[in-house]
Amino acid sequence: MHRTTRTTAVLLFVAWAVDYIDRQVVNLALPSIGHTFGLTHGERGLVVSAFFVTYALTQIPAGLIAGRFGGVRVMCVALVLWSLFTGLTAVAWSFAALLVFRCLFGVAQGLFPAAAVDTLSRRSVPAQRLTANGWIQSSNAVGGLLAAVLGGLLLAHWDWRVMFAAVSVLGLLVVVAVRRRMPGALPAEQTGPPPERTGGSAAALLRSPVIWGFAVMFFAYDTVVWGLNSWSASYLMEERALKVADAGLVSLGPTLLAAVTAIVGGRLSDRFEGRPRRIVVPAMSAAAVLLAVLPLTGSLTGFVVVATLISGAIGLCYMPCFSVPLRSLPPGLTGVASGVILFGGQLSGIVVPTLFGQVVDAFSYRVAFWSLALGPALAVAAVLRVPQTSRRFLARLGAVTDDTLVKEDDSDASTVPHSA
Repeated sequence: MHRTTRTTAVLLFVAWAVDYIDRQVVNLALPSIGHTFGLTHGERGLVVSAFFVTYALTQIPAGLIAGRFGGVRVMCVALVLWSLFTGLTAVAWSFAALLVFRCLFGVAQGLFPAAAVDTLSRRSVPAQRLTANGWIQSSNAVGGLLAAVLGGLLLAHWDWRVMFAAVSVLGLLVVVAVRRRMPGALPAEQTGPPPERTGGSAAALLRSPVIWGFAVMFFAYDTVVWGLNSWSASYLMEERALKVADAGLVSLGPTLLAAVTAIVGGRLSDRFEGRPRRIVVPAMSAAAVLLAVLPLTGSLTGFVVVATLISGAIGLCYMPCFSVPLRSLPPGLTGVASGVILFGGQLSGIVVPTLFGQVVDAFSYRVAFWSLALGPALAVAAVLRVPQTSRRFLARLGAVTDDTLVKEDDSDASTVPHSA
């Protein structure tokens, strides 16, 4: 891997880890926040979903902004703003104020993902881009683990307001590191094909149904992720008498395995030159079976083991949701494409936490966990319909002729099934 790519990946790994720390500490704080403001389970879920409303709505504009002003600049602005709103959450004086600060926090963090993709795309070659992204996205699991550990320790000794105030400084430290250490971009001829060969413009990409198919796949992926991340801690504390200080230890296995499989999923996506169905179909099928078993476990250990296996299976599917677009598009368009895909995924963050809480109120945690199996079913349906290679992806965008596509099919017919 190019030295510029490695340095960029390290900096983005740290930035993403802080992103997830600031985002996920609220999950541990939900019982305390609920006690402070007298909230039902459904209202606690709304605290999580409020973030995702604005986070999701910011994704596509953020891709356009990153393409216009550059990923590094937009990323630094995002880090400063979300640190500010994390700190303001600590002084929320009512449930309404808390929702407002969570919405503003969502806007600030929503600027970051597309900017991070744009930053890496300008500092990596297409053949190594998914491997680098896999390493970077493993930070999500690491950030989730650190959120559980830091949040658990802080909540064990202070209240949720002190916790938010403490973690708000992390993003500012990352800004300093990025400004001092981020390398310059690689030459344009190394980073991808020219825009005229890939559909031409951001507007054309946004209008194309093909990119939205990957957004549906990421929606399905995040259905499981945000259902488990938002409610597992509350479930274990309320149903299994888990102490808040132990939440970090319980999440150790799931988060570490998810980190490893995110890296493996990125490496396999580069090795397969895309072809996401090779990973998504078996991994999501396994996740669906495990979700059926999860609420039936009779012990805390059994729950953690099954949750760890689910996290591993789901982690394999992260990079396949982005694999074909990121391998196919040049910098300037990868941010837009990732913004669309992330928008689809974050819609599940709006819907799932609140619905999960409402299902718990109306039925039980068991039924709520079972309902998450709809995510893997939708992921399999989506991956069977999206193009599996760069050539087919570009053909669906109108950037490759039918004759060229036939030549590719003939040369690859023994190994690659035709995509719908």
